[in-house]
Amino acid sequence: MLRVAVPNKGILSDTAILMLREAGYAVRRDPKELHVIDAENDVEFFYLRPRDIATYVGSGSLDSGLTGLDLLLDSRSPATTVEDLRFGESTFRFAGPVGQFKDIAQLEGKRVATAYVNLVEDFLAKAGISVDLVELDGAVETAVRLGVADAVADVVSTGNTLRQAGLEIFGPTILKSTAHLISAPGKEDLSSTLLRRLRGVVVAREYVIFDYDCPAALVDQVSVITPGIESPTISPLRDPSWVAVRALVKSSETNATMDALYEIGARAILVSAIHAARI
Repeated sequence: MLRVAVPNKGILSDTAILMLREAGYAVRRDPKELHVIDAENDVEFFYLRPRDIATYVGSGSLDSGLTGLDLLLDSRSPATTVEDLRFGESTFRFAGPVGQFKDIAQLEGKRVATAYVNLVEDFLAKAGISVDLVELDGAVETAVRLGVADAVADVVSTGNTLRQAGLEIFGPTILKSTAHLISAPGKEDLSSTLLRRLRGVVVAREYVIFDYDCPAALVDQVSVITPGIESPTISPLRDPSWVAVRALVKSSETNATMDALYEIGARAILVSAIHAARI
């Protein structure tokens, strides 16, 4: 039975559980449940603290897990990343008092507060910079104002929280993180079915199906607009001067693609959502 770790709380938890449900797995119904057996799919799910998942998987106690790339790297676990699941985006940056820092070289010997000590230490070590890291578990942006640190390294979205604390972003991006499917060392093949199912969910979320009719003479042009995965499906219609076309298109490009097709002569353009997929 495959043993899989799932975040029990935090920003990754709800989406991870929803993805597993959409992939056909039995998931917890009560937030207090920490263990669910899906006998039909031969999988055991363990709902764990997000920061602990990489450690459990890396030790081989669990076969696989869903966690953030940031948490995996910060844990320094030997677990391997199998697939980017493309949710839970976060960006890590340095920030300091306005006008004080322009480059990370200026951090040499300074105090840097962060909730991701190992991640930041490894990043700075590659740049040859040594700092005094101050480990905090949240509200990192207040560390400078309270005199605990000279600068911070934290997750940034709009930057509004940092600006309100009198800080500005500087230096390169430390990491752009998303949720990943990870595996215990040497057990990557065990999660192959789980991987295929999760990939199917990702495709179903990112793509839609386009069906439309177009003059046969325009097949080459519309194939450029909707190339699909391998190639579009072209089917004859009763009128030999027209064909029916079907292709996958990124959902974010739906309206622009419909406009482009209509402008060159395609008609009866229909767009359908995908419930599940295997690519």
